[in-house]
Amino acid sequence: MMGENPENPKPLLSVAIITLNEADRIPRLLAGLDMADEIVVVDSGSSDDTAKICEAAGASVIYHDWMGYPAQKQFAMESTRGEWILNLDADEVVSKESSEEILNAIRTVEPDVNGFSLPRLSRYLNRWIKHGGWYPDRKVRLIRKDCGHWTGQDLHEKIEVSGKIKELKHPLLHYVYRDISDQLKTIDRFSFIAAKSGPGPASGAYVVWGLVHAFGKFLECAVWKLGLLDGIPGLIIAVNSAFYVFLKHARAWEKGLPGSDNPPD
Repeated sequence: MMGENPENPKPLLSVAIITLNEADRIPRLLAGLDMADEIVVVDSGSSDDTAKICEAAGASVIYHDWMGYPAQKQFAMESTRGEWILNLDADEVVSKESSEEILNAIRTVEPDVNGFSLPRLSRYLNRWIKHGGWYPDRKVRLIRKDCGHWTGQDLHEKIEVSGKIKELKHPLLHYVYRDISDQLKTIDRFSFIAAKSGPGPASGAYVVWGLVHAFGKFLECAVWKLGLLDGIPGLIIAVNSAFYVFLKHARAWEKGLPGSDNPPD
């Protein structure tokens, strides 16, 4: 569908993506975007072949310094021209079923509907994760042009839509981490961001409370939300989720130490 639509110069469906060094994952996403009239990629300085791969696939690549997740995604969305905008991350894939559902939805949508939410199904350690709080992980990603904006803080960004939102059935496929090492790197980075954006330095008691909070998180993921039904991957997810919770507490305390301002690599 991309490049077609001769009767109307304004695209019906645009896709907005932000990237940084995603050469190993972006081809999988681009391969499933035949339904899009326009693909806009906002890259914040990739040192790999991300930009070349996107341009070869017919995407428009815009270079823009990193501004944080909400602002960067808002810039990408505002750089599109379509009547409808599908916001995607580089580690996601739109399945054929989801593509067909998206196109049907925007072609038959009621005038008072300005957004659609989609479930998101994550794959990790060679398994689709359906428990532990990871599914359905519903996100508002498809909106009518100029009827929504990204808001919130890093790690908790979301699209706020003016108007009615409807739910779509077929999930986005989310290839969440490359491997366990990638998950641990993400935990390290995200815990730093969470501590940095939080209140001032925490007390030692807050670190102790982090142990209790982490144990509760493990029980939540593994038992209450049935994460153990996802086998060993589910167990690993529960343990690492607990570790992330504790690390946020520890890094909040670390903020008060001299020379602790440098982010992780």
